[in-house]
Amino acid sequence: MIPKKLQDKIEQRKTQNTLRQLGTQHNLVDFSSNDYLGFSISRDIFDMTHHFLEENFIKQNGSRGSRLLTGNHQLYGDVEDFICSFHNTEAALIFNSGYDANLGFFSSVPQRGDIILYDKYIHASIRDGITMSNAKSYKFNHNDLSDIVAILNRVQHNEEVYIVTESVFSMDGDSPDLKVFAEFCSQNKYHFIVDEAHAVGVFGDLGVGLIQALGLETKIFARIITFGKAFGSHGAAILGSEDLKQYLINFSRPFIYTTALPPHSLMTLKSVYKELAHTHNIEKLHENIDFFKSQLKIHQLKSRFIESNSAIQCCIIRGNENVKSVSNMLNKKGFDVKPILSPTVPLGHERLRFCLHSYNSHKEISEVLQLLNNFIR
Repeated sequence: MIPKKLQDKIEQRKTQNTLRQLGTQHNLVDFSSNDYLGFSISRDIFDMTHHFLEENFIKQNGSRGSRLLTGNHQLYGDVEDFICSFHNTEAALIFNSGYDANLGFFSSVPQRGDIILYDKYIHASIRDGITMSNAKSYKFNHNDLSDIVAILNRVQHNEEVYIVTESVFSMDGDSPDLKVFAEFCSQNKYHFIVDEAHAVGVFGDLGVGLIQALGLETKIFARIITFGKAFGSHGAAILGSEDLKQYLINFSRPFIYTTALPPHSLMTLKSVYKELAHTHNIEKLHENIDFFKSQLKIHQLKSRFIESNSAIQCCIIRGNENVKSVSNMLNKKGFDVKPILSPTVPLGHERLRFCLHSYNSHKEISEVLQLLNNFIR
């Protein structure tokens, strides 16, 4: 038996009907995965990766250790150099996941006496990293630069100031005014950090992300990009200066004490980047985003959805039971649309989260929104 305090927490979740459980594979129409471009099931990427490993006699299942010990395979340098060129950055350091990257950055970079300001809707991995930091932290209202100014006017900040946001928020699908944020940080010599997890592969030429699409690379202290969303693979990278990379190699514990990614994962990343130069899936994804939004107007659902130009489109349905009920009805009709419950989102902001993909058909989009319209009226 587990300790009573732990069992009590489980029972509380059961009582509130918010107990999380692992899902199973199914054949429902996908409106829930982060595989925006369908790369996780791309045969071309699979074959490209396999052929390269075979041709170079790389037959290694694991990395055998951390990068500082035995795991720093030659492919790491190759892929990180490719990432630097693609994302127009001085240096890149690969981590095993976006969670590891955010934990590794925020737990080690901001120092005692420094200040971190983070958006109130920031991802849990960033919050956890900040919790492990010795810096003081303050949350600001969502996408609200004026609130940042108000916080800085009332708190003492003689040391470094770090301001962190996401270019596309995972639970709302919206974006801050990155140009205004970047200019504010540049003028005041604050360090601007942007998580681009849901922007790379989706925005900009070849899916470079919103920061590059807006030409803001030189005004960003660090970018966090992840490979488990539109890239359909695994891992993440922190982009920044060579000095930042060297610091992370020496002081980021999630980097230092983690077994490195195997060669197959690294080659998959390079194959994904090469595929971005040839695919039409980004254009197809944006066609589907535009079509989805046009259907919202047709079905008079626009007022229920959070404004977003990304692949994440959210319908507010207040109450955990209500949103779960609508999700279950859509599931029974063959559509996988996940409910997002409180406390994952604030109470009263529960929603259905539609993740759009290049492989969703217009027919599927029309049908799921027609059903949604019927179920919530």
